[in-house]
Amino acid sequence: MSSHLSPVIAASARWLLSAFPPAAGPLNDALAEAQARHAVTIAAALRYPTALDAELLDLLGPGGSGRLDAVTGADTHPLWAAEFDWRTRVDETVVSWAACLLADADLAVVAAACTAATHHGAGGVGGGMGGTRRLTVPSPRDHRAAPLLRHPDLLHPIADLHRAALVELLTPAPTAAARGGA
Repeated sequence: MSSHLSPVIAASARWLLSAFPPAAGPLNDALAEAQARHAVTIAAALRYPTALDAELLDLLGPGGSGRLDAVTGADTHPLWAAEFDWRTRVDETVVSWAACLLADADLAVVAAACTAATHHGAGGVGGGMGGTRRLTVPSPRDHRAAPLLRHPDLLHPIADLHRAALVELLTPAPTAAARGGA
């Protein structure tokens, strides 16, 4: 995974975990963080699929958490305060796409498979074959650790911000035969 994406991945996962906190306990914290990071990493790889995209993100910045905070009602944080600097590294589209993946394991499977076509490659995103298992095949323990982070109704306002773009990206283009061509 590109080092240019690391701050965005860290901040976007942190935003998800602060907006949709895990169940109490250190094991739940770790399991929820793993799920959020997997979702955000896949979303970032799909959003910034080339090295140039990642470098431009680093140059221009991701935009911050302002709209996400407003949608969730958490827009009372003073973004100029030093303890909230990390919020400027949040990418709204990445968070929205990650929310889609967390709410829909089937969509997460398709998205994880599509990362192979990016500059980052499937191995760089999930860390190998079982790397995204907590996201794509969540266990009952994963759901108990992150009940808010996995709840489709709670994620809905965030996921819907950019769901259409993600679905369009993951939907294969029709072949000539399917369009009626030769």
